[in-house]
Amino acid sequence: MDSGRFGNSSRFGAVLRRFCVGGRGRMSLQSVLLAGYAVTNQAVAEQLVQRGHQVVAADDLADQAVGERAQSHAASLRLELRQRPSEAEWANLVRNVDVVVPTPGLTESHPVFAEAAAAEVPIISEFDLAQRWDSRSNLAVTGTNGKTTVTVMAAAMLEAAGIATSIAGNTDTPLVEAIRDPQPQVFVVEASSFRLGHSSAYRPEVAAWLNFSADHLDVHASLDSYRDAKAAIWRCADSATTAIVNLNDPVVVAHAPSFHAEKSCKVVTFGLGQGDFRLAQGALWAHHHKLVDISELQRRLPHELSNLLAAAAVATAGGATSDALRQAMLEWQGLAHRVWLVGQYDGVSYYDDSKATSPHAVCAAVRSLVQGSHYEHHHKVALIAGGRNKGLDLSPMAALAEVLRVVVVIGEAASDLEQVFVGSCPTMSASSMSQAVKLATDRAQPGEAVILSPGCSSLDWYGSYVERGEHFCEAVRALIGGSP
Repeated sequence: MDSGRFGNSSRFGAVLRRFCVGGRGRMSLQSVLLAGYAVTNQAVAEQLVQRGHQVVAADDLADQAVGERAQSHAASLRLELRQRPSEAEWANLVRNVDVVVPTPGLTESHPVFAEAAAAEVPIISEFDLAQRWDSRSNLAVTGTNGKTTVTVMAAAMLEAAGIATSIAGNTDTPLVEAIRDPQPQVFVVEASSFRLGHSSAYRPEVAAWLNFSADHLDVHASLDSYRDAKAAIWRCADSATTAIVNLNDPVVVAHAPSFHAEKSCKVVTFGLGQGDFRLAQGALWAHHHKLVDISELQRRLPHELSNLLAAAAVATAGGATSDALRQAMLEWQGLAHRVWLVGQYDGVSYYDDSKATSPHAVCAAVRSLVQGSHYEHHHKVALIAGGRNKGLDLSPMAALAEVLRVVVVIGEAASDLEQVFVGSCPTMSASSMSQAVKLATDRAQPGEAVILSPGCSSLDWYGSYVERGEHFCEAVRALIGGSP
């Protein structure tokens, strides 16, 4: 647990650790405060009310339309929703409940956390509640990058093995909502730091940590806090847990259960060149069994190969066969907005990587395009980057300068990115996505690539990274006249 999130209260940390010991958690839920009332906590509210618990919700809603929808949902459950409570009101709300369930993404500086620490009221997440209410297996995946991809891949592998699977968590479906469906045998859970950091007793049967780099510092109080939230995926690991560890990531390795005597779980490793699941001799291997030759795959970027290995490790721990792993790998075409080839025009390839919202993700994407491991080798890249910074240091992107033709900067972070590349790479500023695509196209030469890989969130110009990516694709297709 990250003690920084709760001030200096060691007493509160002890409260949470006690629940980890008790299996699926038997803390009192007689009265519950939902701190924030968006999609996940609305699903939590439905389940709590259905089970007869006393629930009160509060939200610092600033958008009137969103507030009206939230109020309407609360009213449908006959639930009290306090809008924009003062700090004193938050304190009063906390003191009168047994537990607090924060909405994912609530900033760690929010007063509800300090008040909960002072009153020794436990903080729990939807994961804790879902596992309390449902005994089916959870295969959880966390990491700064690749969570969604590995989650979807692993689910496809399990389905190919005939195992009924549901995807939940940091997706369109909260885990507390997914468990309503009686059909799935297992849940593959995309586990964000926002959920893991607030979990007190969550113990997935399979727990994979893919990688770690700076991200979400607009929500987490510090890099240490963000790291500790990720590490929480193994907080309650025991002899029934299989921990999936990326041997290529030193932070993940340093926190692996195998390095801690009190953890007795099974550890399975993966990596490029090493691990139980590994890349070697031009193929992907599971222990001593070759799964597939790299030449057979439709997607071959280095980080995608790592994701395939992680997914194979997760799915195998969940019961998938080698034949099912191979089938899913051969069929895998990738996910939209993740180094997705939009089209080609006059010898230039266009890629949508709108999902890349951190410098680490941008660096991985750009380097993969110039390493010749994807559709073709690109000599240089015209990068479109920018948006709303998530409190991150953007300077690591400067290391890409030698392979960049130009950087077209957009959004709120435009001036910061110009400073990152000053003196090392030409930059140009665009006031719209269409203009950004045109500027990048004008500079790119045959054999090169144009990629939208922002390194920032989309929330300055767009409602989501999906909307941003779709707008980029529209601009590219308008430019190339619908060419495939």
